[in-house]
Amino acid sequence: MLTLIWIIQVISAILLMILILMHSPKGDGIAGIGNAAQMFTSQKSAEKGLNKLTAIVAAVFVVCVFILGFGIIK
Repeated sequence: MLTLIWIIQVISAILLMILILMHSPKGDGIAGIGNAAQMFTSQKSAEKGLNKLTAIVAAVFVVCVFILGFGIIK
């Protein structure tokens, strides 16, 4: 079982790197602090889907890190 968690963590880490590199550069600058840069722009559906997929893969990665780090499964 521990080996399976390690495999999931490695795969999710690789997928997370790929998904983050696929994101378009925003270049918000200092306007990104108060979310003011997104006031007049809208996200396309492909970018929304990419954001959701990135969040899901990041959540899987974090869960694997906690499981392996705290030794929940031995």
